Amino acid sequence: MTAPAVTPPAAAPSAGAFAGEPTGCDFAVEPTAIGLQSLVPGVVPISNAQRLAARAAAPLEPKKPQRACDLGLFDLNARNQLDLFAPKDV
Repeated sequence: MTAPAVTPPAAAPSAGAFAGEPTGCDFAVEPTAIGLQSLVPGVVPISNAQRLAARAAAPLEPKKPQRACDLGLFDLNARNQLDLFAPKDV
């Protein structure tokens, strides 16, 4: 896979340019499947390797909501029960 051809950026826009006015400044462009895409100076596209690294570094999350683990050692309700043979307080 080869990188697309990138044209160098043109001169900076004039200080008095308003939005929508032609400034004579053209951003660098790269051809894509849907047409030419403008490249903003100083901003680089995110690569697939960077996306995968970010997903690998993210904490694991469940795909479905998890039920509480209330069995055996982790059963907090069982701790609140009275003992069957507990001595009566007199």
